[in-house]
Amino acid sequence: MIMIQDYVDSLCDTIGLPVLKYHWQVILLSTILCSVIFEISRCISPILFPKTFQFFKGYTPTNWHVHVVSTFHSILITVGSISILLDGELAKNKVFGYSASAMTIYSISCGYFIWDVVMAVRYIKYQGISMVCHGVAGFIVIFMGYRPFINYYGSIFLLYEASTPFLNINWFMDKLGWTGSKLQLINGVMLISVFFMARIVFGLSMSYYLWVEIYAVREMVPWSYFVIYGVANVVTSLLNIYWFGLMLRMLRKRFPSSNTKKA
Repeated sequence: MIMIQDYVDSLCDTIGLPVLKYHWQVILLSTILCSVIFEISRCISPILFPKTFQFFKGYTPTNWHVHVVSTFHSILITVGSISILLDGELAKNKVFGYSASAMTIYSISCGYFIWDVVMAVRYIKYQGISMVCHGVAGFIVIFMGYRPFINYYGSIFLLYEASTPFLNINWFMDKLGWTGSKLQLINGVMLISVFFMARIVFGLSMSYYLWVEIYAVREMVPWSYFVIYGVANVVTSLLNIYWFGLMLRMLRKRFPSSNTKKA
């Protein structure tokens, strides 16, 4: 084990990600844990929802279990990202500051993205290349943070996951035959509200402060980081705005107003 750690230490220093040597075990454990949750869902979900699973065909059961893992990850990461924002010591140096507890949260998410990429590649026929790219992009953005870099502001991107549980619940409700129910309407309102606050209001405003602080220390930031994080930030911000519009249209379509019904 000591020899492995020595090799990892040397590799991390070589690639310019020195603090990765303290967290690679968490990344590995997180990846394994995602697989464990997936397998547990495969065993338990058909027992809990026998009437639903009897009609599932093809990739649908697997997709259910993928959504279960995604839900666990998003809830854990949302709580973790809030703890990062409340880290007073990390807030003193928001660009280059390092916090072991914060990087542990990022490592959990990093492990999830590794698992997510493996699953997306394995089921690329059903998920498509876009999901592979999404997983790879998420992994790269977090992985480069082991420099360390924007350990404080990285919580912005993690907080995007706050809307994921509601999105997954909406998907589960469709499969359980609850489409159009009052419960789904409430969940839909929660989804749009949390999505708007976390990704649009908080996300865009904090992105502005992020780049103000990065620009102030631009001489110390490699150009590769400017390009990768810049592109990632712009693309995700535009996608969030686009997805928000789609969700509003979806909600109106599923739950038309009384005036629309009369017309």
